[in-house]
Amino acid sequence: MSLYLLPAILVFTLVYALFKRVKIYDCFLDGAKESVSLSLTIFPYIAAIFVCIELFRASGLAAKVSDVLAVPLGYLGIPSELAELILLVPLSGNGAIALLEKIISDYGVDSYIARCAATIAGASETIFYISAVYFSKCKVKNLRYAIPVALFSSFFGMVIACALCRVM
Repeated sequence: MSLYLLPAILVFTLVYALFKRVKIYDCFLDGAKESVSLSLTIFPYIAAIFVCIELFRASGLAAKVSDVLAVPLGYLGIPSELAELILLVPLSGNGAIALLEKIISDYGVDSYIARCAATIAGASETIFYISAVYFSKCKVKNLRYAIPVALFSSFFGMVIACALCRVM
């Protein structure tokens, strides 16, 4: 069934566009032109995020903060070995996947720690990257509540994910 789903959606979209007399190729070109301008608009924001992430990791601050957070996270049911992953997930998706690979190779695929790590990495989002992309396009300058609420929600989701991994 899933093999035919994407082609069916594509054919349905084309037939619907022809029925509504939409100029498909012109719409495609307009979207391509807009994507180039979007890329140029958000590039400085993304570059700043990547530089900050790399400085955070290369300075050793990420390791020190994760060592401090390991004990309180243990009280919430999150293994202390996942403290660095929890810090890295909102910042860098690639870094989180690399750390996930290390955790899985160290503790095994079926361990509680690896299951929690996989759930956290798979169900979380790079909050700062997404905020930079979306808010730069919308020209939002005041992120007073958006970032803290997103970070709190993400952390709460991580706590729930580890609780579910413990039960399952």
